[in-house]
Amino acid sequence: MTIPVPKRGDQLLFIGILTLTATVISLLFYALLWKGGNLTDLPHLRLGFYNFCLWDEGSGSLHCYQFPELEKLGVSQIAMGLARLGVYGALVLTLFVPLPLVLAWCKSNRGEWQLAVGFLAVASVLLAGGLGCFLTCVWKWVSLCLLGSGFLALSIAQVLLLLLLMATAVFPQKALKDKNKPESWSCLKA
Repeated sequence: MTIPVPKRGDQLLFIGILTLTATVISLLFYALLWKGGNLTDLPHLRLGFYNFCLWDEGSGSLHCYQFPELEKLGVSQIAMGLARLGVYGALVLTLFVPLPLVLAWCKSNRGEWQLAVGFLAVASVLLAGGLGCFLTCVWKWVSLCLLGSGFLALSIAQVLLLLLLMATAVFPQKALKDKNKPESWSCLKA
């Protein structure tokens, strides 16, 4: 048995979904652009999707490694490339989510809503895969307590992406079925 949700409740749920989407985008921007993809940024260790710097006792400073040297340390170039593709791909796909959501809401179109759900599903898989690849590559140099705010932001974004995916997968059954009126662009009217 389902309980009918009032129209205001549908609007609040939709606004909540858009707010959650904006939060995920903000977290991904913070971790990947503002922090430069660095998940550990300490004076003696900087590990990120584009930085791999370890403390060098001989020179008394950070030494940043590039890929010929990284492969000697056991870091796979393919795995790091997949990690980058995953996390930055998740950011790009999440940027495409708000437009189909708004269009689906305004036009009561399930196809556009399902497109947004697809973007969210792929972004969630990419983010989880990218973080997993990265952590697999660097686990011998970093522990969970050394991971910084960039990692925390990506982890929270992953949890919120899963929550957003569940909300958008359930939402159209409740709200879009009642909006099959000829005035499909009613959300744009004042």
